[in-house]
Amino acid sequence: MRRTDHLGGITAFVITAQLGSFTAAAERLGLTKSAVGKSVGRLEDRLGLKLFQRSTRSLSLTPDGEAFLISCQNALDILEQAEAALTSHISYPAGRLRIDLPAAFGRQRIFPALLKIASNYPELSLSVSFSERFVDLIEEGIDIAIRIGELADSSGLVARKLTTQKLVICASPNYLHSHGEPKTPEKLSQHRCVVGFRRNQPISWLLKEEDGEVRRYTPPATYEFSDGDAMLSAALAGCGFAQLPLWMVGNYLESGELKEVLQEYSGVEIPISALWPKNRQLLPKIRYVVDTLVELAEDGLLD
Repeated sequence: MRRTDHLGGITAFVITAQLGSFTAAAERLGLTKSAVGKSVGRLEDRLGLKLFQRSTRSLSLTPDGEAFLISCQNALDILEQAEAALTSHISYPAGRLRIDLPAAFGRQRIFPALLKIASNYPELSLSVSFSERFVDLIEEGIDIAIRIGELADSSGLVARKLTTQKLVICASPNYLHSHGEPKTPEKLSQHRCVVGFRRNQPISWLLKEEDGEVRRYTPPATYEFSDGDAMLSAALAGCGFAQLPLWMVGNYLESGELKEVLQEYSGVEIPISALWPKNRQLLPKIRYVVDTLVELAEDGLLD
């Protein structure tokens, strides 16, 4: 057996350790659960060590597995850097690009641009996920993520601001006709509200005060949805007030299907950024896609 034949087992081991299950690793690698388990088993046999503690309900790393995982991740980082250096002279995107997008903004603004890029560069393959959860790019093998909001300190990542989204509070004319219009945010407690939530927690609304300061306000959550499109549908259906980005509701405000309220408290702008791992920033597929998104943002096509 060649010394490189076990690299597949190392990849299976690392992905399984990162995701915490053979099933999830199999989905990521496009293999069966049995194939991933056997690949890791052969690696353990070759090493003469147990890397995982297995039970019917859980899978955890042994002390040897934890130490081996660190070494393997360092080795894979070196290989990725070698790949980036080798392909840095290529001027077109190629290979598989794994990108995670926020659901509503990703579908409406980013995804069409990705499809156009893929059409122009057939050697580029896409794996796209749409979610509102926090994604660890390094652990989950994501090349690029688009994030809405202020960025926490993320070591190992590069960030590029694309644009901002302005938030407005709105409701349907039918709801306003039946329930009236609040004059202050505190009056919202007497109304029905459509609120987003993440990690089982309601998302606070951001209000701009007269002095320019931004404060958080959590309205009564009559309806909670984890998806922006669902929140928009509920507002259009007359379910109550919602705070939504202007890029999403602008057409409905112009047509009169929604009406903005509490305008003196609007104007908060939230950054939208692209993030990618530092050790992959030289790859043409990442560089080209990020540059394209930056150009679209500068032309106002992501607003």
